[in-house]
Amino acid sequence: TTEPARNYCRAMMGRFCLLKNRCLLRQVLPGLPTFMHRQFSLDVSSPLFRTQGYVNGQWINVASTFPVLDPATGEEIAKVADCGPTEAKLAVDAAYKAFYSWKQYTAKERSVLLRKWYDLLTLNKEDLAKLITFECGKPMKESLGEIAYAASFLEWFSEEARRVYGDVVPSATKDRKILLMKQPVGVASIITPWNFPSAMITRKVGAALAAGCTVVVKPAEDTPLSALALAELAGQAGIPAGVFNVVPCSREKTPSVGTILCTDPLVRKVSFTGSTSTGKILLKQAADTVKRVSMELGGHAPFIVFDSADLDKAVAGAMNSKFRNSGQTCVCSNRFLVQSGIHDRFVEKLGKAMDTELRLGHGADPNTTQGPLINVRAAEKVEHQVQDAVSQGAKVLRGGKRLDGSFHQPTLLTDVTTHMLCTKEETFGPLLPVIRFNTEEEALAIANASDVGLAGYFFSQDVSQIWRVTENLEVGMVGVNEGLLSTPEASFGGVKQSGIGREGSKYGVDEYLDVKYMCFGGLTL
Repeated sequence: TTEPARNYCRAMMGRFCLLKNRCLLRQVLPGLPTFMHRQFSLDVSSPLFRTQGYVNGQWINVASTFPVLDPATGEEIAKVADCGPTEAKLAVDAAYKAFYSWKQYTAKERSVLLRKWYDLLTLNKEDLAKLITFECGKPMKESLGEIAYAASFLEWFSEEARRVYGDVVPSATKDRKILLMKQPVGVASIITPWNFPSAMITRKVGAALAAGCTVVVKPAEDTPLSALALAELAGQAGIPAGVFNVVPCSREKTPSVGTILCTDPLVRKVSFTGSTSTGKILLKQAADTVKRVSMELGGHAPFIVFDSADLDKAVAGAMNSKFRNSGQTCVCSNRFLVQSGIHDRFVEKLGKAMDTELRLGHGADPNTTQGPLINVRAAEKVEHQVQDAVSQGAKVLRGGKRLDGSFHQPTLLTDVTTHMLCTKEETFGPLLPVIRFNTEEEALAIANASDVGLAGYFFSQDVSQIWRVTENLEVGMVGVNEGLLSTPEASFGGVKQSGIGREGSKYGVDEYLDVKYMCFGGLTL
C-alpha cells in the first residue's frame, strides 16, 4: 500500500517477465536459417523494461495488451499495454494542463533537464541498445549507434533551448517599437516509426521540450519498449509530470488513437515520421482544427556514381547507405545509377564488399551486420521486387533469395531498368539495383523522376559537376562523396511528397514555435 512497496512489486514483476522471456528465447525454432540456431536472451535492468502506458508521470494499466515480437525469431518479448482513445485523451489532457506550467520554466531550466535526460541515455546505453536489437532487429553495434544518435539530439536541443531568440525590428515611425516574440505552440502529438525507435522520439521531443511544448508520443506498435524506457529516464531526469507522455497501442487501435492525437482541439501540433500514404491521412485529420504539422515521409533516394568518382569511396558509401539497418532507413539509397565508364568495375568491387562485410544473423550476435527485416510482410515485399526485376531481365549477382521468417539475403541486381518495380517504389530492405547511365543529364532525369525527394547521394571529383548536381537534385538532403549524412546539427527533411518542415538543427525548434508580433505604440522619444 506504500509507494516504495508498489515500486518494489513493479520491479520484481519486470524481472519475472524478463526471466520468462529468456526461457522463450532459448527455444530453437524449426525452419529458421542455420545461423539462427543460437540462444539469445534479452537481459535489461527492470526499471527500463516497462510495459505500461505513461501518462501524467504515472505508469498506467489498461484492460488489454498486445505482444511485442523479436523479428529475428518471431518469439514474444513482452506484452505491452494496449492503450486506446480513452488513454490518448487522458494523455492529451495531462499534456495540456502541464503546458501552462512547463512554458513558464526558463530556457535554462528546460536546458538543464534535457541535459540530465541526455546523461541518463548515455549512462544506460547498453540496456537501451538491447531493447532496440530485440524489438527492431538491428545488430547491437547499430543499436548502440542509434542510442548515441538519440542522445545527441537531447544534447543539441538542451543547448538550443537557450537560443530561441526573437527580433526587434526597426519601425518606420518614431512613436512605436516592433517586437517579434517566439512562443511555444502548445501540446504536440508525436507519432514515430519502428526503424529508429529511440532517435525519432528524441529528435522530435527534444525540440518540442526545448521550445516549451509538452508532448504525447504514440510509438510504433512494433517497438514500444524503447519509447517506454525513454519515459522512465525522462522521469528520472526530473521532466515534470504531463510534459512527456507515451501511449503505446496495437495495430488495431492505432487508427482510433491517431484520430484523437490529430483531431483533439487541445493538440496544436502534429509531428509524424512514416509512409507518405499515412502522412496524407494525418494531414487531412489535422486540417479541420488547422494544426501545425511536421511530416517526414517516404523516400526513394538515388545514389549516383559518376565516371570521375573515387570508386573505393563510392563502394564504401554505397555499403553504408544501403545496408544500414538492413536497408530499412528512410534515407537509405534505393536506386543506384552508375555511369557507363566505371559501371563494371564499380559492380565488381561492390559485390566483393558484400561478400566480405555482410553477415546475416540475430542482432545480439556480435558477428552480425545484417539483422532481420521488421516482419514477414517486409521480407515478402523485397522478394516481390526481386522477382519482378528478374522477370524483366535483371541479373542477380549476389543474394536474391528470401529466407525463413523475416530474413532476406542482401541482393545485388544489374541490368536494371526504370520500368522495374524496385525503381518505382521504396524498397525498405537489402536490395541494391544498379542502373547504367551515360550522361549527367540522363542521371538527373532518372533521379528526379519521383514524386518524393528526401535524400540523394552522388560521388564525383569534378567540382563544377558537384555544384551542378547538388543544385539540380530534387531532394531535401544531399550527400556528396558521403553515404551517411544524418547529424543533429543539420536540418533533416524532404521536398515534394517527402514531407513538410525540418527536424534537427536550429530550424527544428522553429517547428514548435509561433511568432507573435508586438506593436508597442504611443511612445514619445
